Amino acid sequence: MRLNGKVAIITGGTFGIGESTALLFGREGAKVVVAGRNMEKGEYVVSQIKEQGGDAIFVKTDVAKEDDVQNLISVTEDTFGKLDILFANAGVGAMGDIHETSLEDWNTLLSVDLTGVFLCSKFAIPAMMKNGSGSIINCASILGHVGQPSVSAYAAAKGGVVNMTRSAAVTYANRGIRINAVCPGYIDTPMLDQLDSDAKRHLESLHPIGRLGRPEEIANAVLFLASDESSFVTGANLLVDGGYTAQ
Repeated sequence: MRLNGKVAIITGGTFGIGESTALLFGREGAKVVVAGRNMEKGEYVVSQIKEQGGDAIFVKTDVAKEDDVQNLISVTEDTFGKLDILFANAGVGAMGDIHETSLEDWNTLLSVDLTGVFLCSKFAIPAMMKNGSGSIINCASILGHVGQPSVSAYAAAKGGVVNMTRSAAVTYANRGIRINAVCPGYIDTPMLDQLDSDAKRHLESLHPIGRLGRPEEIANAVLFLASDESSFVTGANLLVDGGYTAQ
């Protein structure tokens, strides 16, 4: 098992990519802390991890709130004694042209998708420095690398995550902490449930591989970045996008 004995936090761990990653980490031997805002769904994911023989807890967390994130790290250390891995995955999506986007909507999205990632690192890094090691994986996006109409707030947040990852990686590399980002293409998760079938087919056509990604495919990439198999990888932004950005 590639994460045997490791303690891992997964924010946004209650559905989609986060849920798949939590289940995979549990199978790979990690003690998993599932963080999210939906307690019922979080407890369900914890029960699934335990059913497959793993160990997990749920901590209700809004990553946009500093006190919540600080509590998340404290509960993790109190329960499992340390923190080895953070997957800062929590995020929200929104569409809209800049001139039609309210300041409130802009700030709401950035508070989760960018500030939330910052807060997770802010409090996770000191915990990892106690160990002299750690792996942080931030969830960015293809839209942190390329443009697309009507997603300026989301693209700004994810572009910020991409460069924050690079800067943080070179800051903490000599302290044994690796910091990377995974950049998914469009993944078939509940976030896309609002789209009709024509819109989904259009998204599929944008990927040379001819389909949307699956949550478990992103989870596998996150596992690589979390594990010792990527011990010489830091500051990377791993594109897992079915060829979207290659064309």
